[in-house]
Amino acid sequence: MTRFKLLEASQIELATQLMQEFYAIDHYPMDPDVTKTLFEAFINNEQLGRIWLIYSNEEVVGYVMLNFLFSFEFQGRIAFMDELYLKESARGKGLGQQAVHFIKEQAKLLGVKLIYLEVENHNEKAQKLYLANDFVTHHRKLLKHKLD
Repeated sequence: MTRFKLLEASQIELATQLMQEFYAIDHYPMDPDVTKTLFEAFINNEQLGRIWLIYSNEEVVGYVMLNFLFSFEFQGRIAFMDELYLKESARGKGLGQQAVHFIKEQAKLLGVKLIYLEVENHNEKAQKLYLANDFVTHHRKLLKHKLD
């Protein structure tokens, strides 16, 4: 049985470990101490978004994160599905499909008008998952500028 539970302060260490596993896949830099502080700030301010741990048969096997933004173009709250991570042992079992369905349901309940996400070009399995769940390739390019 799969279930989703909001991250609690007592689980920040676990969430940080899961994020370290996720970031290691693509060699993203990560400072665990900073991440723990960010998790604490995030879960203490519901205006920022939500993080849910993903459970399969009472074992935590991943997490999914929805971050909120405000858009005049879309007339209200939109969200960025910032991260969806499943442990390798949990992949290929339909849990990603369940997580996307769950996020879409939660987004509606939270008044979200649109969900954005990004996926690595090499991650074809994730791309197939999202496309099969009515996400479409955006016609705009996502650019970034990192401030010092």
